[in-house]
Amino acid sequence: MRRYDININGIDVNAIYSETAIYEIFIPLLHKLTALQKEKGRRILVLLAAPPGAGKSTLCSFLEKLSQENSDICNVQAIGMDGFHRRQEYLLTHDTERDGKIVKMVDIKGAPITFDLEKLTAAIKRVSSGEICGWPPYDRHLHNPVEDTYTVNSDIVILEGNYLLLDEDGWRDLASFADYTIKVIANEEFLRERLIDRKAKSGNTLEKATAFVDYSDMANVRICLEKSNTADLILVIDDNGEYSYGS
Repeated sequence: MRRYDININGIDVNAIYSETAIYEIFIPLLHKLTALQKEKGRRILVLLAAPPGAGKSTLCSFLEKLSQENSDICNVQAIGMDGFHRRQEYLLTHDTERDGKIVKMVDIKGAPITFDLEKLTAAIKRVSSGEICGWPPYDRHLHNPVEDTYTVNSDIVILEGNYLLLDEDGWRDLASFADYTIKVIANEEFLRERLIDRKAKSGNTLEKATAFVDYSDMANVRICLEKSNTADLILVIDDNGEYSYGS
């Protein structure tokens, strides 16, 4: 087992990956992406889609670290789509419909409609074209993106997010800019427990965290699990957090 400690979007994460996952799944994946990049002779963009709570940001950060530790693997740069949340002040002042009721967007923050899809699409086009460009992360303590904190400049870029393979208008077009796609799936209850823990670590009471996850996050989990298109690679996380190949 290997422990991986990292700060993701302002939250300290302590992840553990098995030797099996590292040497039978992650390292072979990085070798495959390296070969693809050499074959194409340009930057390649990988889209990794997974539901909330699946640990996709941590996984991509870990893949970046693994790539830096292996001289025969091209360095990977991990970025996320969370920096394309609409700003908190927008979500607080705009409404949408959920289950036949008009609600504040902030109450369902994390749903597809609460992202700026047009801005995200334009940014993905720049990355896919090979442009060296800025990229915004999302800070869970500020509750907002932080513009152009990172510079995208690697030959292999892995972009992670909930809806990158979503089969809905606008969203389904994103895959056309990718050279390789990955989908991660997991059991709903496993994801719920992770999400409640993460929400509580953002400064919420356990009661408030549970209420938000059950009302908002779990709806987004189901959207991801039920409405995402297939991918070049499917990975499954079991209830112990172990990775395996899916079909």
